[in-house]
Amino acid sequence: MRISTQSLSTTLILIGIVCYFSGVAVAESSGIPGKEIEKLVESFPLTAQHRALMNAVTNNDLQDLALNRDIYVKHDDIFSFTLDNPGITNQKSSGRCWLFAGFNVLRPGVMKKYNLSGFEFSENHLFFWDKLEKANMFLEAVIETRDRNIDDRELQALIDNPVPDGGWWNYFVALVDKYGVVPQEVSPETKHTSDTRKMNAILNRMMRHEAARLRELASRGTGVDELREIKFETLKDVYRILALHMGVPPSQFTWRCRNKDKEIIEENFTPQSFYREAVGIDLTEYVTIFDYPVHEYDKFYRINFCRGMTGQPDMGFINLPVKDLKEYACRAVRDNEPVWFAADIGKENYADKGVLAVGMYDYNALLGIERELSKKELLQFRGGSPNHAMVFTGVDGDESIPHKWLVENSWGSERGNKGLWTMYGDWFDRYVFGVIVHRKHLPKRVIKLLDTEPRLLPAWDPMRVPFEQ
Repeated sequence: MRISTQSLSTTLILIGIVCYFSGVAVAESSGIPGKEIEKLVESFPLTAQHRALMNAVTNNDLQDLALNRDIYVKHDDIFSFTLDNPGITNQKSSGRCWLFAGFNVLRPGVMKKYNLSGFEFSENHLFFWDKLEKANMFLEAVIETRDRNIDDRELQALIDNPVPDGGWWNYFVALVDKYGVVPQEVSPETKHTSDTRKMNAILNRMMRHEAARLRELASRGTGVDELREIKFETLKDVYRILALHMGVPPSQFTWRCRNKDKEIIEENFTPQSFYREAVGIDLTEYVTIFDYPVHEYDKFYRINFCRGMTGQPDMGFINLPVKDLKEYACRAVRDNEPVWFAADIGKENYADKGVLAVGMYDYNALLGIERELSKKELLQFRGGSPNHAMVFTGVDGDESIPHKWLVENSWGSERGNKGLWTMYGDWFDRYVFGVIVHRKHLPKRVIKLLDTEPRLLPAWDPMRVPFEQ
């Protein structure tokens, strides 16, 4: 009788498994039973088709194999309405997307006012003060929670990343209001703002050391006033470390530039006066709206410890169905306003060409799996989070809810479609969590929710996690 090579291989594998599990007694008393292991092996016979698929998967990038050609062939990057492109920025190896997106909302206004062909704010300037304020806020939170057990869930959420790069729109608003803004050439990027990992490691180690020291002193009866004096001495060290890595922030400067008509503009400013005169937008008039299906819609929420500095309110948002987010964001874009938004950029993103579409990678067909989570389940089971902020700068379609959105990213012009992405409506439905729009684009019934008592969410809520991409 002739036995095929394939049958012989399968038989030898099964014999090996039986021998192994019969010879090792502990295997039957722990882990997966030996008989079930046999069935698992039998469930994947090494047929010619399986071998070919295994060879393909083991030797290639999974995204390349799973790329859905049908979706890509049908894709186009034509939009019926777009804003002028002010130029693509690049956050490089840092988690400052929220800052870049915030400035990308403001840049077009400055360019229009001064008749400029291009302009970029200094992300370094606000980033410096953001780090210092976050260090202060963390240490204040440690003092506030000094009597709690070290395993307290809220305290652990803070200790997990004491001085992160990431932040929310409300962080941006508070920083701009207090520290103003400056052009990029006044406070340019440094090696450590372009790659923040080592600087962050130093800062986080300092913060954890001081947290341990403050808690130890508190346990011995040291009062709050003395703890705050110790905290201030630590902030001196933080300021010095930041200055060494990022330079000293400017308190005043002379801005010189040349406009489109070749005219030279030269004016003296402070960061605060530059914001008032060059930008002149009241950022407090913008409202944060979320699609957070875990919680009840048409309610106002706040997330504990979701702020970048002490004395500021925690991030509050109005929870609305995703169709409302689309409608209000579309109104703003058509009113020539870039729209800041938060999404899970790690999902179904064809970054080489700048396409965001559900089904962009067909892992179901490639691997034979069909397990999808709803948006609510993605959040509940930590399968998704708002980890990146970008800006809407265009829509496609005449309807109030577009089927396609133009996205300005901050990953440089080498990625995507020269720095731009096309987002399809189904991707928005599934992976966009929040948008920021001016209150004039919202109906009165929504605005009234801001005056209601907010429902409080804990510090470990998935929406609190600051952006890091």
